[in-house]
Amino acid sequence: MKLEQLYGTGVALVTPFATDGSLDLQALRRIVRHSINGGVDYLVVLGTTGESVTLEPQEKEKVIQTVISENDGALPLVIGIGGNHTAKVVEELKKSDLSAFDAVLSVSPYYNKPTQEGIYRHYKALAEASPKPIILYNVPGRTGSNMLPETVARIARDCPNVVAIKEACGNMDQIRELINTVPSGFYVISGDDITALPTIMEGGIGVISVLAQGMPAQMSRLVRHGLNGEYESGKQIHEALKPGMDLIFQEGNPAGIKAIFELLGIAGAGVRLPLVEASPALKSRIAAFIEPFAIAI
Repeated sequence: MKLEQLYGTGVALVTPFATDGSLDLQALRRIVRHSINGGVDYLVVLGTTGESVTLEPQEKEKVIQTVISENDGALPLVIGIGGNHTAKVVEELKKSDLSAFDAVLSVSPYYNKPTQEGIYRHYKALAEASPKPIILYNVPGRTGSNMLPETVARIARDCPNVVAIKEACGNMDQIRELINTVPSGFYVISGDDITALPTIMEGGIGVISVLAQGMPAQMSRLVRHGLNGEYESGKQIHEALKPGMDLIFQEGNPAGIKAIFELLGIAGAGVRLPLVEASPALKSRIAAFIEPFAIAI
């Protein structure tokens, strides 16, 4: 099974909050519209960047319906459904209405620190339950365990509806090995802005980006240059955006990207505990980074 919609720039959408901590659905609409107008290729709802672990079920449903409504069929949609309790994730996959979504992004189990066999069995159970194609998500810095290339390849071979991986290990040696190990037709997507272009140059098909929702035109151009083999042009954009890629993660995600939205007047900078809003010092540095791009944004 292939999903050509996954080529290019995906956006891991934030969930904006009002000053009282409630959902700011109008701001979410502005973020979706900003991303679409900036030329991104698809949207990811309720990933880790969306602070999904701090949202109540009814809040998640409001976020989903708001994104579906504002997108209005313009771009493919991916939904994040994952966790470290396999049976509960299976139950959620079975009971959720996924008709508006093209694929499910599911993070490798966190905190439990399963073995590679445990990771394999987890995803095999999800694949058997899911009515939609699944994108694996490897992010060792958050989960505490690293899904190795041979495990990914095994899942890809045994589970036909597991079609891709969002790889955020941050290690280009592992990413190269991954691309060379997985079966033909299985997609490797960068899970880090900083590795987007290098991953594409090695054979990846794009990125699921955080920065792209704040700077959609610039990140989309970077990715298009890479996919077109225009590596020098891509490298120039990469170097220009690299400080921002670093800055937005310095005090945790999504505090940094929400600081960009505040500067652009699109949404507030608030996050939910245990995360905290970006410090004034970081906001000042982000503002200095954004200033040369402000007109284009």
